[in-house]
Amino acid sequence: MREVTGRVRQVVAALILREGKFLICQRTQHQPMPLKWEFPGGKIETGEQPRDALRRELEEEIGIDARIGDEVARIQHVYKTGSAVELRFFSVPEYKSEIENRIFRDVQWVERAKLPEYDFLDADLQLVRDLAAGKIL
Repeated sequence: MREVTGRVRQVVAALILREGKFLICQRTQHQPMPLKWEFPGGKIETGEQPRDALRRELEEEIGIDARIGDEVARIQHVYKTGSAVELRFFSVPEYKSEIENRIFRDVQWVERAKLPEYDFLDADLQLVRDLAAGKIL
């Protein structure tokens, strides 16, 4: 087991499913863990509720006004660097506006079964396998 250095970062992410495909986003080469794929979302700011944080992040990152649904998974992960993250994944059953890539290298809609073909962040890997297998959503 890796030792945690510093505090655990609280992160929220959206599982947006449309016509059998999930929205996934690729980090730029200038972000930490460059070019890795992830689900849209981000850090919970001090005093912010998780759903409010996710709504804000989705507006900032992809320009949508989202209705945040149920929490469907919670994962704790410690990276090799010792930094730790607690990820809370929420379904997003509906949103207003069109998806607009504001910060990512790429944004794609991917069929459930094809998710494991993408190079996701380590913290997301088990969730990706569970989504691909139809265990979640």
